[in-house]
Amino acid sequence: MSKKSFSYKDSGVDIKAGEQLVDSIKDVVKETHNENVLTNIGGFGALFNADFSKYKQPVLVSSVDGVGTKLIVAFKAEKFDTVGQDLVNHCVNDIAVCGATPLFFLDYFSTGKLEQHVGFNVIKGFSKACKENGVALIGGETAEMPDIYQKGEFDLAGTIVGVVDKEELIDGSKIEKGDLLIGFKSNGLHTNGYSLARKVLFSEYEINDIPGKLDRSVGEEMLKVHKSYLKLITELKSVKGVNGFSHITGGGIIGNTKRVLPKGTELDIKWDSWERPAIFELIREVGNVDEEDMRQTFNLGIGLIAIINPEVLDEVEKRAQKLGEELFKIGVVK
Repeated sequence: MSKKSFSYKDSGVDIKAGEQLVDSIKDVVKETHNENVLTNIGGFGALFNADFSKYKQPVLVSSVDGVGTKLIVAFKAEKFDTVGQDLVNHCVNDIAVCGATPLFFLDYFSTGKLEQHVGFNVIKGFSKACKENGVALIGGETAEMPDIYQKGEFDLAGTIVGVVDKEELIDGSKIEKGDLLIGFKSNGLHTNGYSLARKVLFSEYEINDIPGKLDRSVGEEMLKVHKSYLKLITELKSVKGVNGFSHITGGGIIGNTKRVLPKGTELDIKWDSWERPAIFELIREVGNVDEEDMRQTFNLGIGLIAIINPEVLDEVEKRAQKLGEELFKIGVVK
């Protein structure tokens, strides 16, 4: 009896499919490159020729993140070109609030069986957001891992690297009692709280249902792209008296903003000072979710907070309006 012969492809890994995906995305990725990128994707390491000549003491700022269970919504909707944008924008915001200018981004895309159109659309999303933020997508990894993921599933992670002059780092150390908390709108759920949001909303609705409170389907609302605040932060950070920023992600407004507060200070939030987007009220009502749980889980319509000296409020408002950004006075530092 002859012994059965196995190949790598028989085990569920198709090397040729991976090579085809890399070939298909090269032009899309190259659109994000600038003169600092020395190689196109496909090498062992990505090469970035950083020019720090204009910095007195350059500090590299980095962040790594994933999209979380928002991916499950993408699977249900079979829409794959937004989650890559979510990841880039989330990472950009995380280093921008430190005062950093983002330089380059690396992605990791892993799946059970590689489907070309899925991989292409995900990476097209990475590229779109990188272009919008002026970030080079210089490399990544695509992994086929059969038996780890169910059919049609994948996971994403991304790493961003930026730079800031040490004397221009924004770390909250200048925040003082009496500073105002200025909130800027989120674009909905962004990329946090999806385990609770899914449990509540999919207990009542299907992905394409349009609840009375919403002007779009549940799937469309939940897949709104996480907003980038890079242009706004860049505009505001040069104003003397803008003393800190907080990117509102998992942990909510208090959980994130207290990370930048000096010892001996705390937050006084006026929770009724802005109107919450309908998606949050829908989750609260359908799931009978406790208010404290809502505050700890979601951004509740505020995606970025600037912590400012009251004397510069007019200047902050003027600069925000120039970018079409509405602001809310949502509290004070005490």
